[in-house]
Amino acid sequence: MFGPAEVFGDANWLRGGDPAYKVNIISACAERVVLNHLGTPVHTDWTYREYRGPIDTLLVAGCMGPRELHYEPGFLDWLKFESARARRFGSICTGAFVLAKAGLLDGRRATTHWNWASELAQDYPRVAVDPDPIYIRDGTCYTSAGVTAGIDLCLAFVEEDLGRTLALRVAQMMVVFLRRPGGQSQFSATLEAQTHESLPLSDLLAWLPDHLRNDLSVNLLARRAAMSPRNFARLFKQELGKTPAKHIEDLRLEAARRQLESTSRSTDEVADACGLASAEVLRRMFRRRLQVTPGQYRTSFGQSRVH
Repeated sequence: MFGPAEVFGDANWLRGGDPAYKVNIISACAERVVLNHLGTPVHTDWTYREYRGPIDTLLVAGCMGPRELHYEPGFLDWLKFESARARRFGSICTGAFVLAKAGLLDGRRATTHWNWASELAQDYPRVAVDPDPIYIRDGTCYTSAGVTAGIDLCLAFVEEDLGRTLALRVAQMMVVFLRRPGGQSQFSATLEAQTHESLPLSDLLAWLPDHLRNDLSVNLLARRAAMSPRNFARLFKQELGKTPAKHIEDLRLEAARRQLESTSRSTDEVADACGLASAEVLRRMFRRRLQVTPGQYRTSFGQSRVH
């Protein structure tokens, strides 16, 4: 809650003049003082019963798991009414469960923190849950993954409202990326590899992302790891749960997504930078893995687009 709120506060401060945003923290219960998941009292500005002002952007904050969410039944009616009037509404982390409970995600594509995505899909089958993206826009509804993804989402709001230059300054002030290098996914092949500390593979896994243009055949990788190809392939699958070829494709896809999001390079240049033989190979990989073309992906997630 406070990370995303800081985005708007920093935007006001850096912009100067009349504030562009006024942040109100509203309790979903009858009391203004509520406990967060750490047991710390949080003093809200209003209860939902008290607040009568206009709402431009309505976001429901989450906590450590949907079972920890506390709100009165009457809050759901208030939420439905105010969401219909707001310019945009959405959730951060498990706040998506509250939107779903209110029926606001029915028929929509939505996300939440990956740890609870399957539970959201199971509890609310009318919601098209996608556990992968950092945040999703469906019409005027925005859902996001964890707390830091809420910051990503609010930076996108600032970029949409006040321009990229100011949004970038806010990101720099908060020491975060305006568009994180991992792209639009909650999952990163690079970070995933860092969680594996098997000594025979750790150095190789750290080396791979910076050498995607190299020949990365199993024989050469095995030689670099000082192992036989057969033993290397077996250990790799055992440690990462996937073949070397699949991991390398994951890395190249991640790198290509990052290039398309943050540069104006042609698809041929992107393919070459990621170690792919041609733009056609890049296109086939995107079609197979993401069900979109590189051009469509850039249109949705590139520098000139806020979503």
